[in-house]
Amino acid sequence: MKTLLTQIGLGVAVLLPLTAVAAEPHPDMPSPELRPAPSIQALVVTKASVYAGSFGLGVFRSDNQGKDWTAANDGLGDRFILSLVEAKSGTLYAGTLRGGVFRSVNGGRHWQAVNDGLMRRQIKVLFVDDQDLYAGTGGGVYRLAAGTSSWVEVTKGLDQTVVHALAMDADRTLFAGTAAKGVQRFKANGAQWIRMPAQGLKDHEGMTENFIRALVIGRERVLYAGTFDGGVFLSRDSGGTWRPISRALPNDSIRGIISGETGLLVATGRGIYKSINDGGQWIPLNAGLTELSVQVLASGGGVLYAGTSAGAFRSDDGGQHWVNISQGLSE
Repeated sequence: MKTLLTQIGLGVAVLLPLTAVAAEPHPDMPSPELRPAPSIQALVVTKASVYAGSFGLGVFRSDNQGKDWTAANDGLGDRFILSLVEAKSGTLYAGTLRGGVFRSVNGGRHWQAVNDGLMRRQIKVLFVDDQDLYAGTGGGVYRLAAGTSSWVEVTKGLDQTVVHALAMDADRTLFAGTAAKGVQRFKANGAQWIRMPAQGLKDHEGMTENFIRALVIGRERVLYAGTFDGGVFLSRDSGGTWRPISRALPNDSIRGIISGETGLLVATGRGIYKSINDGGQWIPLNAGLTELSVQVLASGGGVLYAGTSAGAFRSDDGGQHWVNISQGLSE
């Protein structure tokens, strides 16, 4: 056994097993429970579980609303997760920073790359409808039709454009929120993407907002757009005209939007806010939210989840109070 000579008391030397000394934790290394929680960029709620996509540590699954988490990374070639969705069949899809799209048919226990046909492997957003899966990438929009294994580009026009957000109307018109090219629209069986007019899509300084981070279609086919630094906008004519609805928000960096029966929720760089009158008034919903840089919002089963720059939070009362559920979100 290797030993280490040490001195105690008044010049008395003893031999200690080296393994005993090495077992002590380094003073500069935080214990697992004190390590900072990872940034949670994606969340999806299924009937049985909640999945959190982190920036660097992969995917985590919880079967008890975030009380406990289990890493779910087998086969996941890129652990920088930007998007998570569940298809109608129950299949999970993860969009990553550099590795493209991964698919799991067994609740995240194993993942397999699904990248045939993808020209860009940076997946900013995934969107799923009853039929197909869509990917907004670092260069355009791609579709994976049900029952197929190869992606097809959704026409031309956005092949050199970063797409951050996707939404689909009841008539299957697809909307894309882009970096630098505003809101784009592609009608079912159409020939090309059409850039929507920016009429009214201006921030409080009068600057046109071309960087769109979030798109959501709410009740009565209202289209909401969240911008990088210009707040939230509303359109009642499929993107033809817009009006700003976030003058009272303390932060204009919009990272996520949920439109529901009880109002509109937005995730910002300084917390979560709710409006029941399309921006006439915003109510902060940040009690218990110790990290205000919110990256994503998700809901399911009457529960709200928030992914932040430092872990995840859950609210059982519509956002009135939040609890930190980051324990276990680590390697």
